[in-house]
Parts: sequence; structure tokens; C-alpha cells
Amino acid sequence: MVATQSSDPCLSVVMPCFNEQATIEAVVAAVLASPYTGELVIVDDGSTDGTRDTLATFSDPRVVVVLQPENRGKGAALRTGFERVTHPIVIVQDADLEYDPAEFGQVIQPILDDRADVVFGSRFLSGRPHRVLYFWHSVGNKFLTTVSNMFTNLNLTDMETCYKAFRREVIQGITLEEDRFGIEPEMTAKLAAGRWRIFEVGISYSGRTYEEGKKIGWRDGMRAVFCIVAYSPIGQRWRVKRLEPIVLTLTGARA
Repeated sequence: MVATQSSDPCLSVVMPCFNEQATIEAVVAAVLASPYTGELVIVDDGSTDGTRDTLATFSDPRVVVVLQPENRGKGAALRTGFERVTHPIVIVQDADLEYDPAEFGQVIQPILDDRADVVFGSRFLSGRPHRVLYFWHSVGNKFLTTVSNMFTNLNLTDMETCYKAFRREVIQGITLEEDRFGIEPEMTAKLAAGRWRIFEVGISYSGRTYEEGKKIGWRDGMRAVFCIVAYSPIGQRWRVKRLEPIVLTLTGARA
């Protein structure tokens, strides 16, 4: 059982990072300010905007910087980060300011209480503050969550959330394959297949516009649908991966 003291630095934070010069200093400061943070593994995914120069200035011994030789995608960066973590609980933190590290405690509390092995932070479950942005993005997120739930038999409200927290042995015991944003439905499907205890908690959300650096697009949504089916138990049995050439042609995404 994980210790429950609020001052216990029990958390490994994995932060994939690509061209986030405008926000990287602020988000790193916020992560390190959390009493739960024992280490911060930043995986830079081939940034070209000066982000790497900023990363080189961090001197806190809790910060581990890994430089990917080229841009491969969020999923590839997360796989690299998950391999490096050493603390009992692992959480994903994007390198922008959409998610607030001050909420780490409420996200991981079900794990600290030994009630959960995995916790999803839901943007749609709480009455906490949310920036008002794209209607069709919210529709798309809810659609993908519904389809994912149909194939996993979970009742999540926000499958695509960044804030996923895990016991370290859980996430390191899963073989992940997706290089881009398909990592979210892939993780969800494989966590469901492992029959781990999964909880959801409400979180706040301050989304970005595309002008402010938002990167996910419609091709990623199409890939997400494919990943929901392909990595589900039904998809594995039906060998849905034979459809990959068609999906790759439509989306231009890497397998």
C-alpha cells in the first residue's frame, strides 16, 4: 500500500514535450511545487523552438530530461518516460498549462487510499472551472469515450484525458505501441483488459486554441477510433490490425 502522507514525494510525473517554449518553465515550476512530486521525467520529442535550451537550465535534482533524436509523437515520448520512472505512482502531465498540477493530490488519492490501481482525471465529471472553447471538440471527446466504453465495458466520462495516474507496476507491465495520440485509447483498452481497479475524479481544465499551440487534429480522431477497436479484446480476436493499411492511407498516421 502506498503511504498516504501529503508530504510524501510518492509521484513520478512523465511530461512529453514538443515545442512548448512559451509554457515549459511555468508548468515545470508548478509540477515541482507539488508536495507529491518525487521526480519529473521530461521527454522532449524533437523540439525546434528553443524548448531544449530551457530544459538545459533546470537544476532541480528531481528533473530528468530525455532528448528524443527526432519528433515521433506523444505515445513514443510516454513510452520512453514510463521506462524511466522509479516512484510508486506515475502520472502524465502535458507540457502546456491545460491541466493544473495543484490537483495531483485529488487525482492520486484513490491510489493512496488503496482503492484504485488507475485513476482518470475527468474534465466532464466535475463542477470545477473549465475554459469555454470548441463545441465540436467536446462532442468528439464524448463520442470517442462512448465508443471506447462499448469495447472495454468501462463507464468512463473522459477517456482522452491527459491526467491518467497509475501504480508504477501497472503501467510498466503494459506493452504500448502507439506513437501519437492513439496512445490514449490504447492505454485505456489495455488497462481494461488487465481488470485493474479504475477510478475517475473530476478535474479543472484550461484548454488551448490552435493559435496557442493545440496539436491534436481530425486525423488523430480517426486513428483513435481504429485504436479503440484494434486494442480491445474483440479487436484482438478479430485481428483488426489487418485494416491498418486502409487507416494509414486515410490518416497519414504512422502504424
